[in-house]
Amino acid sequence: MTYLVGYGPRHDDRSAIELAFQFARSHPEPVVAVSVVPRGWGTPLAGGVDREYEEWAAGEGRLSAELALADFAHHPGIPAEAVWVAGRSAPATLIEQAVARDARMIVVGSAEDAEPGRIRLTSKTDRLVHSSPLPVAIAPRSYRTSSAVTRVTVGFRDDDASWSLLNRVAQFSRIASARMRLITFLVNPSRRPVTTDISHAQTQVIELWAVQAAAAQQEAAAHLKTLGFSDDELEYGIAAAGDWGTAVSSVGWTEGDVMVVGSSSTHRLAQVFLGSSASKILRHASVPVVVVPGVAG
Repeated sequence: MTYLVGYGPRHDDRSAIELAFQFARSHPEPVVAVSVVPRGWGTPLAGGVDREYEEWAAGEGRLSAELALADFAHHPGIPAEAVWVAGRSAPATLIEQAVARDARMIVVGSAEDAEPGRIRLTSKTDRLVHSSPLPVAIAPRSYRTSSAVTRVTVGFRDDDASWSLLNRVAQFSRIASARMRLITFLVNPSRRPVTTDISHAQTQVIELWAVQAAAAQQEAAAHLKTLGFSDDELEYGIAAAGDWGTAVSSVGWTEGDVMVVGSSSTHRLAQVFLGSSASKILRHASVPVVVVPGVAG
């Protein structure tokens, strides 16, 4: 298997390469950087303009592969390859290449206008995330690391989608020799109370959510121990706040952390439909996020 990197021609951010090598340090697999350049029309009687266009695209592909090779130099000792291919659609071509190369996951970077340390999807990566049958890992802008994956955090909601995701994250954590952390986010936007009684009732609801979340996490922990996890390999937490930015940052992040979110169980049309919670986690995360497609059923 491989870690396939979507490497954009003339992309000035090597964050996706950094993240792919981080995964490779955790579980050794070759890294393959794939640059997708526009495909020519391929008409039998292609004229001079068509030929020039194809030659230009090939030149862009060769340049991109050379830049990827230069980025590989920051991570010696891990097998890596840089290639370019022509395609009509960058997301579709990356998925074709990932399937053909038996990739473990597809790794991409964030949009160029994303703040350093933050994740923002481009129109192409957004389409890739929502159509890929494989996990898609997204690196924050300007991401750099020399660490392996040391801890995998999963957002746990105690619904069917969370339990399905739990098993897949557990498998990934085991092969990466990483600790696993379950976090339940309880975000209750602050409202101006009309009466004192309503504010008190709101507080009681939040407290009840926290008790239910703690019980669900204990049940999940018991399940993970049947898969071979020890107490030292598991962490738990409840992040309660009035907004998602505060909740996501409050759990504490260190180098080597990776966050995993799954597909919403309520959408049947896309491989991955990020529910409102996953979308907000993605927007506020300061560590790489892996989006795992749901299991058909």
